[in-house]
Amino acid sequence: MMAAIELQKVVKRYGPIETVHGIDLSIADGEFVVLVGPSGCGKSTTLRMIAGLEEISAGTLRIGGAVMNEREPKHRNIAMVFQNYAIYPHLTVAQNIGFGLYTSKLSKAEKQARIAETARMLSLEPYLERRPAALSGGQRQRVAIGRAMVRDPVAFLFDEPLSNLDAQLRGQMRLEIKQLHQRLGRTVVFVTHDQVEAMSLADRIVVMRDGHILQVGTPMELYNRPGDVFTARFIGTPEMNMIEATVGPGGLDFGPNAGAVQAPQGSGMPAMASPGQAVSLGVRPQELQLCSDSDQAGPMSVRGVVRVAEPQGSETFVVLDLPSGQIVARAPSIHAYSPGQPLRFTMAPTSIRLFDKQTGHLLQ
Repeated sequence: MMAAIELQKVVKRYGPIETVHGIDLSIADGEFVVLVGPSGCGKSTTLRMIAGLEEISAGTLRIGGAVMNEREPKHRNIAMVFQNYAIYPHLTVAQNIGFGLYTSKLSKAEKQARIAETARMLSLEPYLERRPAALSGGQRQRVAIGRAMVRDPVAFLFDEPLSNLDAQLRGQMRLEIKQLHQRLGRTVVFVTHDQVEAMSLADRIVVMRDGHILQVGTPMELYNRPGDVFTARFIGTPEMNMIEATVGPGGLDFGPNAGAVQAPQGSGMPAMASPGQAVSLGVRPQELQLCSDSDQAGPMSVRGVVRVAEPQGSETFVVLDLPSGQIVARAPSIHAYSPGQPLRFTMAPTSIRLFDKQTGHLLQ
């Protein structure tokens, strides 16, 4: 059963308002793809169009090579898991899992075998005779996943399935969903606004904003080489620092009292932009090294003043004030930092990304 999913110039309109603007996306058979973005970006609408719960206003949807635009949801052989579980409170766990089999032509024994196998895979065997009210949030979500699994679909669609769970359960369910995908090998399209879920689950991440796809890539491709400022800040925790600067003859100028970064020979940094061009330098907190302001300044160092330090166990995140804004740097917790303390931070040339200040796009 092949379940490659392809969207070609797909548009969604509600009356005169267009919310998804002609997106193109190819999802390989067996791939785990996560659609991520802020609320209202069009990710859930896109998922619902794949499911058949929303009509496609223009463009083409193919699943396994067959055009699905006009097919009813029940004829697409896919299963959807919702944020609010959508399980029946008056049915037992076994009845909820087997609900999608009631109209199938399987024998009673075959249905019972499928329910039992699904319950075993999801560790729900002790709860088969219980009703949802007697289950935890994580167990209810497993029941919803089980109801999707038991039909043996070619693809699974998840619409923010973990957002109602507490932090500990979210982490546990992320692991279980990833292991489930590894066992079943089915195509998964997963919608979330949580970039931690996206980074930990996805083979590829699709970043959406305002009904457009901004970038598609593996988690580490998006983490290391985001194509624009929005993606750079959305992917990664804490978010990437954006430091305003002007391109000088041999590097970057960060304004009075902050200093300038001189580009080492061969770094390629000056070639990215024109002299006098306003840019944003993107660097992650984990890529900065803090040192005393009295230490000898290197070619890749900038001055700042401590605003606040946030110890988090083995590491501390230090917020520094610069003339052009604030940055966050990660530091070992063995050091103490005081508000008003002058510091320098250094960075490796390979960690620098330059974005055009006007367009927000990465300068190649």
